Amino acid sequence: MNIRPRPISGIKKGRRLSFSIDKRQKFVVGILALSIGLFLAEFQFNQAGIFIAFALPFFTCLFLFWAIRADLKENKSYQVFILPFLYSLAFGFFYFLTPTTFLVRLLLTGVYAFGLYSLFLSQNIFIVSSSRTIQLLSGARIVSFVITLITYFFLTNIIFSFHAIIFPVIALVGIFTYLLIYHSLWTYTLQKYSQPLALWVSALTVCLIEVATLVWFWPSNPTVTALFLTGFFYSIVGLSHIWLEKRLFKGILWEYVWVGTIVFFVLMLFTSWGK
Repeated sequence: MNIRPRPISGIKKGRRLSFSIDKRQKFVVGILALSIGLFLAEFQFNQAGIFIAFALPFFTCLFLFWAIRADLKENKSYQVFILPFLYSLAFGFFYFLTPTTFLVRLLLTGVYAFGLYSLFLSQNIFIVSSSRTIQLLSGARIVSFVITLITYFFLTNIIFSFHAIIFPVIALVGIFTYLLIYHSLWTYTLQKYSQPLALWVSALTVCLIEVATLVWFWPSNPTVTALFLTGFFYSIVGLSHIWLEKRLFKGILWEYVWVGTIVFFVLMLFTSWGK
């Protein structure tokens, strides 16, 4: 007589308990964790705070990879990690230049979280658009470019606030300028690394390095210097965008010329001529 154990009531054979979250939920989880990390770093104006600021961009890329790793297996568009990395790096160190009040820290963290969520969504759109055209691509490009400008302003402000000698300043400006220009132009081509794109990015980077070298000698404060360089960045990269879209018309061209003229007059207005 064989006695077989009876299955427990209510549990069917082969059924497993599974738990999964979709891509947007992964974005939210990552942004909450990163925002908490940034907020805590703002209360650690010491070695621990600097460590968190350095670690923040790496964890940003890890959370983004966790959410879009399935899409990366097909497209392998690893350029999407450039802007999120530099965005978190810029916010991680920019708070050292802001007032140490609770309201400012809370506001800065909120802006960071909102911008990062928009950035994650736009990078996801770029990944999907690498294989097929979608209507949200134009909006994603605008969001990405705005965040690029904010990131560039923060990074230049941070670097020029060190008041270091010219060579490390220009080297750092050249590195993140190349990366941001490359990512910004890639959002309009969505192609893998190519020699024509690399030459174009290198030429624009050289132009910005030359301007950054000139303003390093200019008697102005770091915020105004960063604003001027960001305006120049907006002009030449924005013109490159409309060139790639084949919309380089006279009216649009004058819009970028006026932006460059305005930031130049701001630089002249806030120059300390007496020094």
